[in-house]
Amino acid sequence: MDGVLVREEDPIPGAKEFIAALRENDVPFLVLTNNSIFTPRDLRVRLLRSSGIDVPEESIWTSALATAKFLDDQRPGGSAYVVGETGLTTAIHDIGYVMTDQEPDYVVLGETRTYSFEAITRAIRLVNDGARFIATNPDVSGPSAQGVLPATGAVAALISAATGRQPYYIGKPNPLMMRSALNRLEAHSETTVMIGDRMDTDIISGLEAGMRTILVASGLTERHQVQEFPYRPTLVVDSIADVVEMVTEMALPEDDAI
Repeated sequence: MDGVLVREEDPIPGAKEFIAALRENDVPFLVLTNNSIFTPRDLRVRLLRSSGIDVPEESIWTSALATAKFLDDQRPGGSAYVVGETGLTTAIHDIGYVMTDQEPDYVVLGETRTYSFEAITRAIRLVNDGARFIATNPDVSGPSAQGVLPATGAVAALISAATGRQPYYIGKPNPLMMRSALNRLEAHSETTVMIGDRMDTDIISGLEAGMRTILVASGLTERHQVQEFPYRPTLVVDSIADVVEMVTEMALPEDDAI
């Protein structure tokens, strides 16, 4: 989502047309984000109000949803101590988990703008006592109108330093998030394309999940930086506007997805 469809909350030229082309041509798709703060419903409204981009709620896949799916697969009906916002707590609640600070199965760390010393201290003690440590994504910083903000990876590093335990990250670049998205779409990697703006998260996770990849140079990775990586995307374009025509010309079978 960020860097492909929007830059902060401003739409990237071609984004509205791209989503419209997917919907008009009945191409199944998901908009992915490592941000676990908001629910899909929240994100849909935010995109529509701020950018005019109309993405259905069911077409948004967050690291919070991927994390909840992972927990449900690994330990159905478990318990967790959750440090995060509504997007994460809602996703975990919806799979039937109990949220508790008393001997939880997991400590789950997500994005939040209100990290508290008390919550982090409790997480550290629970991990030390044997709770499994999960984090929604490894991003160490994120953008804001005021400048850079510490993100999940930075707080996870603090907990790891205090406990000696590394978290298992669910979101990009873990290809697990891509595979959970493929399952959500009921799509196959060979007939799916991953479009992203970062070589070190989007492109590598798409590649490792077996998908073709398109890098848009409208976000964090610029064209000249691609050669610095040991892997390459299938295609590099300037922005999502360059992909709109591809959607209308592909004539994809019904079971194909972007």
